Amino acid sequence: MTEELENHHMTPEEFRRWGRAAVDWVADYYERVESLPVLSTVQPGEIRARLPAAPPLQGESFEAMLADLDRIVLPGITHWQSPNFFAFFPANTSGPSILADLICAGLGVQGMLWLTSPACTEIETHVLDWVVDMLGLPARFKSGGAGGGVIQDSASSASLCALLAARERASGGAVNARGGTGRLVAYCSTQTHSSVQKAAMIAGIGRDNVRAIEVDAAFAMRPAALREAIERDRAAGLTPFFVCATVGTTSSTAIDPVPEVAAICREHGLWLHVDAAMAGTAALCPELRYIHAGVDQADSYCFNPHKWMFTNFDCDCFYVADRQALVNALSILPEYLRNTATETGTVIDYRDWQVPLGRRFRALKLWFVIRWYGVEGLRHHVRRHVELAQQLRVWIEQDPDFELAAPAPLNLVCFRHRGGDAVNERLLAELNASGALYLTHTRLDDRYTLRLCVGQSQTEARHVRAAWERIRTAAG
Repeated sequence: MTEELENHHMTPEEFRRWGRAAVDWVADYYERVESLPVLSTVQPGEIRARLPAAPPLQGESFEAMLADLDRIVLPGITHWQSPNFFAFFPANTSGPSILADLICAGLGVQGMLWLTSPACTEIETHVLDWVVDMLGLPARFKSGGAGGGVIQDSASSASLCALLAARERASGGAVNARGGTGRLVAYCSTQTHSSVQKAAMIAGIGRDNVRAIEVDAAFAMRPAALREAIERDRAAGLTPFFVCATVGTTSSTAIDPVPEVAAICREHGLWLHVDAAMAGTAALCPELRYIHAGVDQADSYCFNPHKWMFTNFDCDCFYVADRQALVNALSILPEYLRNTATETGTVIDYRDWQVPLGRRFRALKLWFVIRWYGVEGLRHHVRRHVELAQQLRVWIEQDPDFELAAPAPLNLVCFRHRGGDAVNERLLAELNASGALYLTHTRLDDRYTLRLCVGQSQTEARHVRAAWERIRTAAG
């Protein structure tokens, strides 16, 4: 009897009751999110000031917790799920993804080994094979051959894993065994995501050994400059080993010339990683698969369904053409992880495909999303987002006060007011302070540039039209 009184767990009946209330809260949030200021207006420390100084000694009601979502949490939220969120790149979610994540949390799976939950591993392998076909990626990335796919938390982790696999291939495993990186050198463009530089720091390559290759007028890597840098480093006694090409850069969605870069990598025996974090989703549409030209020659590739495929963060699909190279770089097998299934060599243990040991059942939400929307449903939304962005591009081209700052091949439009940097900085600050929309900026050709990305799940034509009208009005 005493033990029952001391049990503070939520009962199954209480879970049902409050689970329904939590789902209702989320559903209500989606119904009203468009009316909320997109960018949070709280000041630093304001949210913490609303929290009690000490944790509660006795448990509190779930009702009080739900009430504090409105009182404490929502004022400090920047609403990534608002249809007026045009900043950065999207971080989308959807009903089936949210529900799958709830089930994932309920199962509480730790899928480090096949043995610790076979369904966690086998569904991931199978769904990632589906995605190869959905995007028209090369068959060498499917699990039936030497390659395969794995879900990482982000493209940053994918870049790190690719770099580590390339490092160990180039050193014959010597770096893992003895430390030091010799004189290894990596290459990317000046527009490549900062995760590659960070990966080089973590992997011991060093920032000074990452060459930032100059770009052309469309902000894409110049193959001739890459070749010159590799040859210069070889002549200096260094060891080129890794190149990252980008399909859809963060600043402007520039697309590097992957076929030409791949030819240089083959000639010099370098690992080629292709980062298509946001833009890769566009290849759901056959007419947009031109973005993946040359990817069939890549050693690794990644894209983020958590950006533009309605699957909530975190979910990055990372593929390798030779999974053994990845496993060789990351595998370590202490006695407490040994088991018969692993020793047969007939199963995949995804712990060997990533930096952490533990892993969640991320594949469940991707599986649910694909099944709910179907390939055609996903294509519909991608095509619509691209269409809306291209309409915005036309409006900008026709306006005498504004100019395009870069080509707009997909759903990101980079533009600026002709009045100069100060005018554009003021314009961005005024727009974001309004709460009606949220944009971010970059610098292209060292000029302050506004970015408007159309990709949020609920964004419609009226939202893009209203955003453009507000931009023009604010510009005066």
